[in-house]
Amino acid sequence: MKYLVLGSAGQVGAALTGFLKKAGHEVLEFDSARYSEEDLRITNNPILIERMEQSDFVFFLAFDVGGSRYLKRYQHTFEFVSNNIKLMQNTFELLKQMDKPFIFASSQMSNMSHSPYGQLKALGEIYTKQLNGLVVKFWNVYGVEHDLEKSHVITDFLLKAKQKKIIDMMTDGSEQRQFLFADDCSECLVELSKNYNNLPRTEELHLTNFKWYTIRDVAEIIVTLYPGTQIQPALTVDEVQKDKRNEPNPFILNYWQPKTELHEGIQLVNDLMMV
Repeated sequence: MKYLVLGSAGQVGAALTGFLKKAGHEVLEFDSARYSEEDLRITNNPILIERMEQSDFVFFLAFDVGGSRYLKRYQHTFEFVSNNIKLMQNTFELLKQMDKPFIFASSQMSNMSHSPYGQLKALGEIYTKQLNGLVVKFWNVYGVEHDLEKSHVITDFLLKAKQKKIIDMMTDGSEQRQFLFADDCSECLVELSKNYNNLPRTEELHLTNFKWYTIRDVAEIIVTLYPGTQIQPALTVDEVQKDKRNEPNPFILNYWQPKTELHEGIQLVNDLMMV
C-alpha cells in the first residue's frame, strides 16, 4: 500500500509515518511544517495533487490545532477558523475528484457546540460522510511533540517538571480525560484502513484507551519521573471542554485493542523527548 499522510510532521502524523515505514509500506508525506509548499490552504496545490494521485489511501490528519492552552488562545480567532476551512475545502475537493479512500481525523469534541474547534471538526465529519470516508474521533492522542507552542498537556507537564521542577497547571486538575499513546493510535489507523470497505458507516469510531484520568493524575505520574517536582493547581476549572463529558463508543474494539497504559506511554514520551 502507498499511503499519503496529510499532517505527517504532527504529533500523530509523525508516529503514523514511522509506523507505516517500519511495516514496509510506502509513505508519501505532506506537511507545511516540512516545507512551506506543502500547505493544504493552497488551492490546486500541484504537490498535493501529484501525491494524492500516486496514493492508494489517504490519512487526513492535518489541522490547525494544539493543546488546551493553544485552543483557549486561538480557537475563537478569524485566522484559526479560516485556516481550517481552507485546508478542509481544498482537501475534500481533491478527495472527491480523485475518489480516494480516506480517514478523517475528527475529535471527541465534535459535538461540543461551544468550541469552534469542535464545530470545525463536525463540519469535517459532514464532508467525510458525504464522500463515504471514515470518521475517526480522537481522544487526546499523545506522543512526541516538536511544536511546543501547540503542545498538549503531557508534553507541557513533562517539560515543566524537567526544566522548573514545578508543574503549574492551567486548571485545578479535576477535569477528566481519556488518553491514547500515538503508537497505539497508529496501529489502529492502519487496521481501519485494511478494513475500510467492511466498516459500517453507521457506527462511530472512537480512538481512545477507554480509561478516565484526571489532569491531576497525569501530573502525579510525571512527578514519579522527576522526584521533588511540585504540583501547583490553579483555582480555575477547565474552559475548553467545560462540563460536557462524552462516553466513547466501544465498537472499534472489534478491530483493535489499546496496548499502552498511560504511565507506560508517558515514560516512553519522556525517554524520546528528553534525550
